[in-house]
Amino acid sequence: MQTETGAPRGRRAGAGRPKTGKPNPIDVHVGSRVRLRRTLLGMSQEKLGEAIGLTFQQVQKYERGANRIGASRLFDLSRVLDVPVSFFFDDMPADAANARVEDDDEAGGSEERSASTYEPDPMAKRETLELVRAYYKISDPSVRKRLFELTKAVASAAVAEAAAE
Repeated sequence: MQTETGAPRGRRAGAGRPKTGKPNPIDVHVGSRVRLRRTLLGMSQEKLGEAIGLTFQQVQKYERGANRIGASRLFDLSRVLDVPVSFFFDDMPADAANARVEDDDEAGGSEERSASTYEPDPMAKRETLELVRAYYKISDPSVRKRLFELTKAVASAAVAEAAAE
């Protein structure tokens, strides 16, 4: 079947993904929230995949935003990761929230949008998650508090130094 313009109906080749090949910022954010929660639980990609019937490679693609997570899969993830579905959209940067979503049945459209400038939340980086987990393994609250104060002091000094340059 064809449309009035002569184009075939149904799925187009390469539909759903902009020609730039970059993931949509919303998909990246949702994926980073999956990774954040999985890592905070100490769960591997393989274990998460087993729990929802996927391979670890598929979980990896979801976490990078390379594959869009459907509603039913997002619901499964929320149950396995023990968070409400809304968790995956929490703290979304404005540029991601305002990004245009390319649906399978939409025409190509503009490719220049915030996806090219979007950077994932630094709070979802592996280094940050490992640091937080290590921090909470410190059983003595006073030692943890001193480390927290030291970290803040080092960060303040770095900011002051950068401002002076």
